[in-house]
Amino acid sequence: MNWHLHFLGVGAAHAVELGSSAVVLERDGEPLLLIDCGPDTLDRYQAAYGSLPRAIFITHTHMDHVGGMERLFTRLWFDERLRGRTRVFAHAALLPWLQTRVADYPGALAEGGVNFWEAFHLVPCTRGFWLDGLWFDVFATRHHVPGTSYGLALDGSFAYTGDTRPIPEVLHALAGESMLIAHDCGLVGNPSHTGVDDIEREYSETLRRQMMLYHYGSAADGAALAARGYRIAISGERIALASPAVPRASAG
Repeated sequence: MNWHLHFLGVGAAHAVELGSSAVVLERDGEPLLLIDCGPDTLDRYQAAYGSLPRAIFITHTHMDHVGGMERLFTRLWFDERLRGRTRVFAHAALLPWLQTRVADYPGALAEGGVNFWEAFHLVPCTRGFWLDGLWFDVFATRHHVPGTSYGLALDGSFAYTGDTRPIPEVLHALAGESMLIAHDCGLVGNPSHTGVDDIEREYSETLRRQMMLYHYGSAADGAALAARGYRIAISGERIALASPAVPRASAG
């Protein structure tokens, strides 16, 4: 099997020209899992695949990561073939925030009679979740308030941090030598996001070599990161991944 991580968007919240940060895990060219669903993510997803996502993982509930959920609700609800079939995986601690941000407005439809989550198949998780025979590890990250943001890893293949400050102890435990680490990084860090100086201070050379940086503030910032020797993700780019260490649940 061939595995790729397809970067639909790579920008920070204000960098709309780079697209809302979101990726798709592909297996043999087919989309398996979308990570995050910002305001422009559905357009980019449909342009790439000609369909709606069948599985989504939500890292956290800032609107540049969940702003497309209301639109997706409408598309799913009015298609009986798709209604209730798209799985939404989210850490259980995020559910109150996710409910408040995208699902709690009075009346999902003007006509009434519809609950927001009936359009989806909501799957809460803590340590991780199964999808199509694969086990995905969910891990806490450092973004604003503790317990409000989570990354995702597929053993032997990739780790995707979502928005975070440096988490070297977590990635050291999770990331094998062949794994790609997609890491939040701007040219300058702040109390909620990683900057390149943080990367150089907090991470070992081994982990830095595995990193692909995204969630930067502009094309110029991305070029500056690349000039410092880092790989940066580009909107629309597909990055080849190592095959998962245990690709099927039945393998052991």
